[in-house]
Amino acid sequence: MSINTDQLQRVLRALETALVLYERSTAAQSATEQEVFRMAIIKGFELAQELSFKLIKRRLRDFGYTSRRLEATPVKELFRLAAQHGLLSLAEVERWFTYRDNRNSTAHDYGEAFVQQTLFLLPNFIRDAQTLAERLHTGSLITGEEV
Repeated sequence: MSINTDQLQRVLRALETALVLYERSTAAQSATEQEVFRMAIIKGFELAQELSFKLIKRRLRDFGYTSRRLEATPVKELFRLAAQHGLLSLAEVERWFTYRDNRNSTAHDYGEAFVQQTLFLLPNFIRDAQTLAERLHTGSLITGEEV
């Protein structure tokens, strides 16, 4: 079944743009301008994850899970279920665990170390989120040899 992933794809494009602008930023720009890019990156990262979780839940309903059960399911367990049903590979699940752990850090630390860790994760995150969006949009599943 196909799922509309337009919103996630828009957020990912905006996140990519914010990352490029941040990487192009120079000392000549004001600290405020650089902070705006950093905030956009962090918020885009958080929003893309939340949209991904929402879309995974929507797709898992096609496998017989109720909305009530999925809402009560911890995020990391959602990833396991997604892998079990061919929505994610095991390697992708491991990376999503890392993204989620990083996301959970935002509640406690918006400092430089957190930003640098997030910036390091972003290229793979964007690729993984785009792959997920495409898979959800087309309704395709990972076959046994891809897992």
